[in-house]
Amino acid sequence: MKINSIHIQNFRKLQLCTIDFSEKETIFVGANNSGKTTAMDALMIFLKTKSFKTQDFTLCHWKSLNEVGENWIKADELKEEDKSVKLLEQYLPILDLWIEVENSELHYVSHIIPTLDWEGGLLGIRLRFEPKDMDELIKEFIALYNKSNKLSQEKGKDFKLWPKTFWDFCERKLNAHFTIKTYLLDPHKYDEKQELLDNNIALEGDVLKGLIKIDIINAQRGFSDANSETVESNNSKNLSSQLRAYYDKHLNPTLEPTEKDIDALESINNAQDDFDKNLKESFKTSLSELEGLNYPGFGNPQIQLSTKVSTSDGLQHDSAVKYYLDKDLSLPEKYNGLGYQNLISIIFKLIRFRDEWMKVGKNAITDDEVIEPLHLILIEEPEAHLHAQVQQVFIKKAYEVLRNNLNLKDNKDFTTQLVISTHSSYIAHQKFESLRYFKRNNSLALPTSEVISLKSVFGIEERETEKFVIRYLNTTHNDLFFADAVILVEGPAERILLPHFIKNENCLLDSCYVTILEIGGSHAHRLKPLIEKLGLICLVITDVDSINPNDNGKKCQPELGKNYKTNNDTLKTWHPQKELLDELLNLNSDDKIKKDLPIRVAYQKAIEFDNGGDKTIVYPYTFEDALVIENKDNFKAIADATGLLKKMVEASKKEDLKELVQETYTIINDKQAKKAEFALDILYFEDPKKIKTPSYIKEGLNWIEEQLKSNKQGLIN
Repeated sequence: MKINSIHIQNFRKLQLCTIDFSEKETIFVGANNSGKTTAMDALMIFLKTKSFKTQDFTLCHWKSLNEVGENWIKADELKEEDKSVKLLEQYLPILDLWIEVENSELHYVSHIIPTLDWEGGLLGIRLRFEPKDMDELIKEFIALYNKSNKLSQEKGKDFKLWPKTFWDFCERKLNAHFTIKTYLLDPHKYDEKQELLDNNIALEGDVLKGLIKIDIINAQRGFSDANSETVESNNSKNLSSQLRAYYDKHLNPTLEPTEKDIDALESINNAQDDFDKNLKESFKTSLSELEGLNYPGFGNPQIQLSTKVSTSDGLQHDSAVKYYLDKDLSLPEKYNGLGYQNLISIIFKLIRFRDEWMKVGKNAITDDEVIEPLHLILIEEPEAHLHAQVQQVFIKKAYEVLRNNLNLKDNKDFTTQLVISTHSSYIAHQKFESLRYFKRNNSLALPTSEVISLKSVFGIEERETEKFVIRYLNTTHNDLFFADAVILVEGPAERILLPHFIKNENCLLDSCYVTILEIGGSHAHRLKPLIEKLGLICLVITDVDSINPNDNGKKCQPELGKNYKTNNDTLKTWHPQKELLDELLNLNSDDKIKKDLPIRVAYQKAIEFDNGGDKTIVYPYTFEDALVIENKDNFKAIADATGLLKKMVEASKKEDLKELVQETYTIINDKQAKKAEFALDILYFEDPKKIKTPSYIKEGLNWIEEQLKSNKQGLIN
């Protein structure tokens, strides 16, 4: 048994989306404010907490809901259709849960099978947050509204009292009048939009009880200040805390003990030793699991558990975790790193969740209990306080920890599914097929999101491309799935210098989350399926790579009217899908943008110089010569340069522009040319603020900035 997918409607910004679940780990990724947390909260609220707020409704629906409330107030007499839940149905938060069930597991789901002849496969249930009783809801709303309105009028006040609107009423009364009701869905209509009919009767009780065990680790887990010795806060009203404080100060026998205190202290010490032995043996198995995380590693202290049996335990029990260093030498937990503490905390939570599920030890199963066949664990942002290496270890080992029980291992009778939301590229790149990308849609009045399964990006005919992309992303700092926009660049020189161009000339772009990937002109197009599927704002900065087809396709300096072509696969097969150099060089700026997607290419274009009325037009070949040509005066002034930069400086001193262009072309195409070294030397010898961004790149950066402006405006609305 496993969860196949969930379908969410009208829950915050997830107005309509489907999320496919992986068999083991499902990882939610996406840019900030894309809906990852919303999806996690939907699972938590519908399946676990059952507690809603008005803000959990999709915001754009509240105007319509208020209009419904206004009609209730204005109506002299309400008709039956005015009191039907159908009136609110299109606005109600919904979660459809689809589960794959084997025929042998029929006894678990006998209460939710659609027909008696059902023999396994998909089962669907709809969890809908709806009014408990429409008549009572309407009655109380109208009564309270009329009462407050009458009172306001009697007092001659212009302002309205609560409830001003139906939304205002629900702010206080939502959970009093609304509840989650469960309905069966038709498995044969899995791919269709299913509407509940009038004869659909809600199922009784909690249908998921005994079927799914749900455990949650919320985001922003933290530790209190362990360095504080204060037992209670100044505002504490807890009696035991107050008694503890008094006892520690006035009665504690460990402070200046008398003869009559010695026997008591000895007994406590003996008790602590005996219990420490018991703890050591009891936690032996659990602590050994941590070794699989490669932590503690070399130079890190081993964990030692110790009780803290004190004379005040009758008022407030306390226990301590210590880290063993040497004989008779250990440190309290507070002296270890927060990241290590957090890793240990998460792993032990997972161990506890697993053992509670499997009824281990004193939690052993009784005759009237059953072990749920499905265990769902939700973890929000496990990367908090974990350094990069530990994040990778965690995602590799977490599922193993959850299955480390003799009754689990390869046992298909019990299924574990782990759902993680993350902003960590170190976690994301470990599990490509498990990724579910939350794509923002800002085209509507209020932004919504849809969810894309990464396993569906590449078709059958694109398997080799898929392998390349996965391998490439796994070998880079893969923050593609969390960025507001992506810039694909040709080589190392662009990658090194582009951040400086952005910082100095495109301030808005510098404040956005933009990732720069060095992919090369011959490979950028391989990311096409992924970029387009995700709907990412994408700028491709590449080279014209001109060749002469009449000279065996050899490289050549770009010129018009020579029947030259481009050897750049991105320009030929992705966009603008043109091969003739004349067509590329004459293409206007708008035609470099894809019509239906926020994707633009930027490549070398004509550079025009005006020498006293005498205009000269030249065409650079690569980023490096375009940079030198458009900044020739700055390069002239560089002294003591070496390597490729020195050659470019010498070339920049040529007064004849045609000679300058020819010289830079020759230099940059030398097999010995070290482009990364060239970029680094520029940063060393020259202030990046003085260097002007090549015009073809500047156009692209301005475009991507405008795209992000419109998106940010959409988020604000």
